[in-house]
Amino acid sequence: MRRTPLMSSLATAALLATVVTVPTAATAAPTGTADPFTRAVAQLKAHSGAGLAADGQTFTPRNVVTDADGTEHVRLNRYSDGLPVLGGDLVVHLGKGDSWRGATHRLANAPQRAAKAKLSEAAASKIAYAASTATGRSVAGAQLVFDAGDTATTLAYEVVVGGTHADGTPSELHVLVDATTGAVRDSWEGVQREGTGNTFHSGTVSVGSNLSGSTYQLADPARGNHRTYDLNGKTTGTGTLVTSTNNVFGNGTLTNRQTAAADAAFGAQKTWDYYKSAHGRNGIRNDGVGAYSRVHYSSNYANAFWQDACFCMTYGDGGSGWYPLTSLDVAGHEMTHGVTSNTAGLRYSGESGGLNEATSDIFGTLVEFYAASAKDPGDYLIGEKLRSTGTPLRYMDKPSKDGKSADCWSSSVGGLDVHYSSGVANHFFYLLAVGSGTSSYGTSTTCNGTTVTGIGNTKAGAIWYRALTRYMTTTTNYKGARTATLSAATDLYGATSTEYKTVAAAWAAVSVS
Repeated sequence: MRRTPLMSSLATAALLATVVTVPTAATAAPTGTADPFTRAVAQLKAHSGAGLAADGQTFTPRNVVTDADGTEHVRLNRYSDGLPVLGGDLVVHLGKGDSWRGATHRLANAPQRAAKAKLSEAAASKIAYAASTATGRSVAGAQLVFDAGDTATTLAYEVVVGGTHADGTPSELHVLVDATTGAVRDSWEGVQREGTGNTFHSGTVSVGSNLSGSTYQLADPARGNHRTYDLNGKTTGTGTLVTSTNNVFGNGTLTNRQTAAADAAFGAQKTWDYYKSAHGRNGIRNDGVGAYSRVHYSSNYANAFWQDACFCMTYGDGGSGWYPLTSLDVAGHEMTHGVTSNTAGLRYSGESGGLNEATSDIFGTLVEFYAASAKDPGDYLIGEKLRSTGTPLRYMDKPSKDGKSADCWSSSVGGLDVHYSSGVANHFFYLLAVGSGTSSYGTSTTCNGTTVTGIGNTKAGAIWYRALTRYMTTTTNYKGARTATLSAATDLYGATSTEYKTVAAAWAAVSVS
């Protein structure tokens, strides 16, 4: 997935053409106004202490989610003296009659007004360039921002360095350079890697197609016109739209180029249908617009990735010992990065990065269960169809079985690669859905020796989705995820419900309490 605060924060303001300034005097929130963003900011000012809304701050809307009872969850980007405040984003919760129901954010303190950089943009770019290990790297852009840390909000440069990883994946490294000291405060990748069609992974399935003249296109009008292209070994561009004369795509073997395309189209279809059926979400951005998929990326490329910049999904064919990366759980995983980008926007580093990866593992798993494919039945293994040995990439029942992932939270978890710090949340979700002990899906122990009885995929998925879309923000950590899921469980089932108690028990069982 491509998360680009440098571009997205500025693009959001330009696209929506709405910048709401915090007034200097406290005012009562207007009632009955059609614009939820104006009402949210007015309420935020009236309760400025709850959201650290200070003079000189402005806000741009990201999105709003409205519950069946009329409650609105308004997600805002924050600026201070015109500079983006990374990690300062927040969700304002409004009840009936514009009543204040609180704000969710992680800002420790308001940015210092009139702060000045001691380091030049050129110097910061040089530091960021050195932090990248990509080949063919170059600085793609830089801007001054405020970086909201756990204890202080500091002026920094956000520098984007482009290039290519050793395995052929594009690199878009975001580096935060302290504008006073030149220290690298944080960095994260903008491209997140993973490791009737006759598909390789799922057998013969129905896929959406469109008749154009006498040719059938692998395009899905029922799902935002999602289209599947063949890159034919290239690493740039869109490629060639996959077509057929008889509305049959692929033959189930890897010697037929359309087989991987059918897998990709089926994965996109089931991901769309899962989110629509389970959560009422109309596409990745919830706007009814389909992404597109590209297959046959590069040569012997054993990975797949989502990019916000092209709003597209890309799959490699795999190398020695690998099959094409077009399995159902990988499709659901990667496209969920797009959902996360358009909701909480979890920063792809530290604990928030682990939560980002876990969110994709969780919903990739739920997409697999939803698809109910006889050739690829639902399980809590990630990428089990990709290697010729059948060895999964990750395990949700006991993440440490991969030799690197964490089963339990500790203060050092944030220092792990995000694909391994995700283990804590994956373990939590397994315990929440399935429970501890031995089942047909695996054997899961708890970190505190307790027994947890699961509540099932449907309820567990509803709680995680609501937490992601209503309560999590860009820098939510594991403690914040616990709070967010408890809030979601309260909303859905009540604060004294079995579901709420199981959420609390499952977090305690992975040492988050």
